Amino acid sequence: MNIEKINKIIYEKPNLSTALGMEFISTPEDDTCMAKMKVDERNRQPFGFLSGGASLALAENLAGVASSALCPGCACVGIEVSGSHVKAVAEGDTVTAYARMLHKGSTLHVWNVDIKDTADELISNVRVTNYIIKQKK
Repeated sequence: MNIEKINKIIYEKPNLSTALGMEFISTPEDDTCMAKMKVDERNRQPFGFLSGGASLALAENLAGVASSALCPGCACVGIEVSGSHVKAVAEGDTVTAYARMLHKGSTLHVWNVDIKDTADELISNVRVTNYIIKQKK
């Protein structure tokens, strides 16, 4: 999935994605997308581990980027996010989020997002549902 046009929009001005240090990456498959995020002072707990909230934000933002790439001219907003965190990640590591589309409807997209550490071990599994709003011309 090519997300270069969406990346230009994301990095135009400060937002949650840029504040937490997310980097969105195109993939060769049409139903997948990736993102990376270094675990640092922007997204860690006081104990030095990646915040579960930051993991959910990474997944929701990645799914939003992917839906936006598939639906140019639409506003794609998360309406449900549900995740399970299975392992901690210490500050200094980098996580990679892999989103795969489970359902592509005309108004709803459902994504499965696996977040892994640099050892390719599962950190979190997140399901995101996006509502697709068609913009009036």
